[in-house]
Amino acid sequence: MGSDSEERGLKGSADAVGDSQKQDGKNPQELIHWHNSCGNSIFIQVLRGVAARALQLSRGVEKPSGRVTYIVVLEGLCRFSVQELSARGTYYVARINRLDLTKSELEQAEQDQDLILLSRQFKAAAMELISILEQKQKTAGRTKVLLETVPVHRLADIFVASFEISFEEQLSMLDSVDLKVRITKATELVDRHLQSIRVAEKITQKVEGQLSKSQKEFLLRQQMRAIKEELGDNDDDEDDLAALERKMQSAGMPPNVWKHAQRELRRLRKMQPQQPGYSSSRGYLELLADLPWQNVSEEPELDLKAAKESLDRDHYGLVKVKQRIIEYLAVRKLKPDARGPILCFVGPPGVGKTSLASSIATALNRKFVRISLGGVKDEADIRGHRRTYIGSMPGRLIDGLKVVELFQPTFYTFLYLLPLQRVAVSNPVMLLDEIDKTGSDVRGDPASALLEVLDPEQNKTFNDHYLNVPFDLSKIIFVATANRVQPIPPPLLDRMEVIELPGYTPEEKLKIAMKHLIPRVLEQHGLSSEFLQIPEDMVKIIIQRYTREAGVRNLERNLSALARAAAVMVAEQDCNIQFSKDVQPMTTSLLDSRLADGAEVEMEVIPMNDNRPEISNAFASASVLVVDESMLEKVLGPPRYDDSETAERVATPGVSVGLVWTSFGGEVQFVEATAMVGKGDLHLTGQLGDVIKESAQIALTWVRARAANLKLSTAGEINILENQDIHIHFPAGAVPKDGPSAGVTLVTSLVSLFSQRKVRADTAMTGEMTLRGLVLPVGGIKDKVLAAHRYGIKRVILPERNLKDLTEIPSQILSSMEILLVKRIEDVLEHAFEGGFPWRRHSKL
Repeated sequence: MGSDSEERGLKGSADAVGDSQKQDGKNPQELIHWHNSCGNSIFIQVLRGVAARALQLSRGVEKPSGRVTYIVVLEGLCRFSVQELSARGTYYVARINRLDLTKSELEQAEQDQDLILLSRQFKAAAMELISILEQKQKTAGRTKVLLETVPVHRLADIFVASFEISFEEQLSMLDSVDLKVRITKATELVDRHLQSIRVAEKITQKVEGQLSKSQKEFLLRQQMRAIKEELGDNDDDEDDLAALERKMQSAGMPPNVWKHAQRELRRLRKMQPQQPGYSSSRGYLELLADLPWQNVSEEPELDLKAAKESLDRDHYGLVKVKQRIIEYLAVRKLKPDARGPILCFVGPPGVGKTSLASSIATALNRKFVRISLGGVKDEADIRGHRRTYIGSMPGRLIDGLKVVELFQPTFYTFLYLLPLQRVAVSNPVMLLDEIDKTGSDVRGDPASALLEVLDPEQNKTFNDHYLNVPFDLSKIIFVATANRVQPIPPPLLDRMEVIELPGYTPEEKLKIAMKHLIPRVLEQHGLSSEFLQIPEDMVKIIIQRYTREAGVRNLERNLSALARAAAVMVAEQDCNIQFSKDVQPMTTSLLDSRLADGAEVEMEVIPMNDNRPEISNAFASASVLVVDESMLEKVLGPPRYDDSETAERVATPGVSVGLVWTSFGGEVQFVEATAMVGKGDLHLTGQLGDVIKESAQIALTWVRARAANLKLSTAGEINILENQDIHIHFPAGAVPKDGPSAGVTLVTSLVSLFSQRKVRADTAMTGEMTLRGLVLPVGGIKDKVLAAHRYGIKRVILPERNLKDLTEIPSQILSSMEILLVKRIEDVLEHAFEGGFPWRRHSKL
């Protein structure tokens, strides 16, 4: 051994000694010389070592390189230190000092209390180690005898040499001359060996426990399988994984997806069914096998005439919308692989948006699937969850493609969708319903995820987080529906073509009810026209007095209420028919008595036709129920709406009638203004937004600035609000309101208040105003005009720049109403008051 600074060089010298001995003692200079990596020769002075003698030399195995190895068995004699080293011929001679203790020194050291304590600790640890090894090794008994007989100063060397330790640890033991240090190191080595054995036993027991549990479960499953075979219950003889692999092979996956699926299948085969991830991997592979990678619907030659007839048969009205659909289908016919626009039907509830999408699927002979996006706030609903989460699942689009329901399109199938069969295809017509009702929170923005879905340049390689492989969505025809355009983010709206469905006129509702709604309501309630008849006049009353919606859902609900009342009457009817005097009913008791006496019974079949009107009329009067006004009030209650409502509400000055647009269609909005003693403040109520509050402030400013011109005050009076406050209220205070289209209505209400002149009851208005009195155009003109028509209003004031929007309004509505186009607020006031409104005309901007 060398000093600490020379220890690395000494280790190299020891290696050199071994090599020289294996080469028959040649090159003895390697005993004391070490050549470093730079080729420089370094002299090593050996300070300490161990004297040994060779007991045996044997030839080893010859290596492929031709080099022969030798094995030398040495017996250690003592530790020594080198005092002087001299060369003698071809070898070296050293003068040494023996480092081992003499006999007297050993006797004196054995009396040391510290050494005695260390020896006891070492023997205790060694005995524990021997006890553990006795169960595994037969030679442990000999080691136990050595522990009891060998002296303490040799015990550490002999005992530690009996089990494997590293070369550095062996050198450390040999270098320990002090007996206490040597025993301390030996104790540490024994303790570490004990700890490793305990850890190994613990791991072994745990593994053996798991194996025994798996073996037990395997044995029980084998027994269960044998029992089922004996009972004949095991009909499925093929392996589940083999069947799954065959299903995956027939799915037509792309090469990159098939490699991924094979890798996942190999991983699944190595797992036990009891492992937690088994069911997750199995479900993932089943999804890959169920997806329609290559399966598509075959499209026959598209017949535009038949498609047009189908649209006219299933949908009444909606001329412009149906024409746009025919144009869309015509382009598909001429170029089937064309990237057509994504149609987005926007309109109030109940106007047939979903049924139009179903009609497109029918015309193209494609499967139809509906994805509801209302209330979706998690991006994972579109892109899916990552498989690292518990309970992860694919997104709604991929899940909808896995199993697509085919619906039979009938009129307004958005209410009752009848599934006929379940087929998975990669080119269905997919409806993204209520796309305007998606939200966003900490879990992401679903609308942003839809950008990739609806972009034809990106959806070729749509990557669902759960699927984790690209899937082609470019074959799908996407159709979206929404109630409003405003909530849809602009980037998403830019990818779609908006087609507005504003609502139906009363005449259209009447045709829809007589042609579609009444037959369906009767069928749903187990009735027919022989039991219940709803005349056309009664349907008109229901439309005028009980419903004022843009769609037809409330109309159908009222018809269903009549059908339920009729069902109760029919079910409870005893059918006690009053016959004429010459016709007597045959009772059961009379028939039984005649048969018991053995008499002959003569029976005559009397047909219920025009020859015997007394019988046919009796049956008809007992079975047919015709709805009248008294039944309407009894079933539906008193009328909810009245045509005289507008006249009653504008009977006092300060009230005007406006037209607004909501997500449920157009509505009539009353604006009420009143004055009271105060300090000239303006009060606004009715759950108003910031825009409409600003419109009210602009209206009041305009009126105050032109008070003298409008003859609302004398020329010397400047402030018409002196010593009084103005309160403006929008009724239906529970409904939030906002928007600029109430500007002209607010001005009319204020002018009516200050002039104490009543606004015409048959006139409604809409339009945004500027501070200089210009009337700007607004949106939703068709909805607003239809709402005015439903309320019985005959005159509508519109901005002049909205003239182009009148082409969307049905001609029968325009012919029954007077449309007044205005450019300035003065024109609005001229038409809003009976006989016009006087003011001094000045130069206009």
